[in-house]
Amino acid sequence: RGNMADSSSTSTSSSSYSSSDSDSSSVALAAGNMQGPPATRLLRRVRGICGRSAPWFWLLVVLVLLYVFREPLRLCENMLAVTLFLNTLTPKFYVALTGTSSLISGIILIFEWWYFRRHGTSFIEQMSVSHLRPLIGVLESTSAAPRFAFSSGGTKPSGPDLSVECKVWRNPLSLFRGAEYNRYTWVTGREPLTYYDMNLSAQDHQTFFTCDTDCLRPSDAVMQKVWRERSPPARIKAAYQALELQNDCPTAYILLAEEEATTIFEAEKLLKQALKAGEAVYRRSQQQQHQSPQHEAQHRRDINVMLYIKRRLAMCARKLGKIREAAKLMRDIMKEFPLLSMLNIHENLLEALLQLQAYADVQAILAKYDDISLPKSAVICYTAALLKARAVSDRFSPETASKRGLSPAEMNAVEAIHRAVEFNPHVPKYLLEMKSLILPPEHILKRGDSEAVAYAFFHLQHWKRVEGALNLLYCTWEGTFRIIPYPLEKGHLFYPYPSCTETADRELLPAFHEVSVYPKKELPFFIHFTAGLCSFTAMLALLTHQFPELMGIFVTAGRAATLYMVR
Repeated sequence: RGNMADSSSTSTSSSSYSSSDSDSSSVALAAGNMQGPPATRLLRRVRGICGRSAPWFWLLVVLVLLYVFREPLRLCENMLAVTLFLNTLTPKFYVALTGTSSLISGIILIFEWWYFRRHGTSFIEQMSVSHLRPLIGVLESTSAAPRFAFSSGGTKPSGPDLSVECKVWRNPLSLFRGAEYNRYTWVTGREPLTYYDMNLSAQDHQTFFTCDTDCLRPSDAVMQKVWRERSPPARIKAAYQALELQNDCPTAYILLAEEEATTIFEAEKLLKQALKAGEAVYRRSQQQQHQSPQHEAQHRRDINVMLYIKRRLAMCARKLGKIREAAKLMRDIMKEFPLLSMLNIHENLLEALLQLQAYADVQAILAKYDDISLPKSAVICYTAALLKARAVSDRFSPETASKRGLSPAEMNAVEAIHRAVEFNPHVPKYLLEMKSLILPPEHILKRGDSEAVAYAFFHLQHWKRVEGALNLLYCTWEGTFRIIPYPLEKGHLFYPYPSCTETADRELLPAFHEVSVYPKKELPFFIHFTAGLCSFTAMLALLTHQFPELMGIFVTAGRAATLYMVR
């Protein structure tokens, strides 16, 4: 049950509360449900018993009525007439009947399987729960699924099917559209970004790069409309129009660097122009920020612009091989904007330091950010596991460990891997190259497949560099699922795994990617039922066609037994 299964809004914040806290909150919720006068509780119980027993009651009523009115309805005579009619039927009729039944049940099976693969549930079961259950009076369970508190910094999905447990976060290591995503499209003909993902990016740009006073400056007024434009050529054209109106418009340079530049070198050049223009605008707004609320809002917007430019410049340096320069830029950003930790700049720094193999600095950052009060991420959990695995992986052997047992250092490494796998169980299959990687999306769902893709895309090389780390991961990661046999009901070190990740990941990841689903979903009952029905009726059709006399004897015996029971 705990194994992962592969099948073709932002994430849960994963504060590692103990399972005892979850138990105590459940007890409190149950105690709250039991409040009220005794008469009210008794009435509620009676209603519940009546609701559950209603189907059986009506079935009993129907059987009693049939028995009472068996004479007026002339059930025996009608059964005799049916028997005489069936006696006139030839074996060809039964072949056609069973063959048709097999064909229809096969079509239902194929449809049920397709619907289950696409939506993760049985169509017949869903229709029964949604429409038939209210008609027969079965009450829905009143116990609500637990809702957890999450840290700010993400965008809540607007779709009706997505739970409030899921919150989509901006990918700290998102690629450049022009220099990377578009190049992938030119080579493969596939779109790596979904419309939902790009729409979230447009909302982020409107939040970060606009304010109420943009209408007072012609270039900013143009850019305010640009962020709502869907067509990339139209956005690029409007950005040039904004530069013609005002050549020191930093957001126009940002858009050109993100979408028009076809190489990282061109993007870095445009971002440096944006930085020069943004610094001048930032200094002016800094001097005027206390004059009015409008000036203060403009200053906050300029802070966002400067932060975005410096971060993307650091990422350009990282991609161009200037890793020490990139690490210095990221450290400067964290010192200049210490309150903006929700943007996860430390994850960019961790990746750069791992490339430099500065493991002591990585450990220092983990000591600061791997805290119970801060939201977790796959980068934090798996980097901590990598550092602990690095201490023992070069000497680790499964055969030796099975004979002498695990040493304290090996036990710490295994526990760190189990902790990381519990947080995001999708990552190991990408690190072990059991699933193919794709370009990461611009937004990720924490603990989801989208976060796993984004993490493995950048950190697979760091795991390969540590000798024996992937071997240790391969030998120990599946043991996590024995610790958490029912992940949707109760977690071990984190909250129970959210049930909404599959729906959100399907909107974030492209259609050609086979979304990883956890935990493994069991096939619905109606798929098993229709498969058995299809096989049984097909077998009857084959036997009736091959042995008509023998099957006729069975049919005659069945009729006689039915008639005897009716009499």
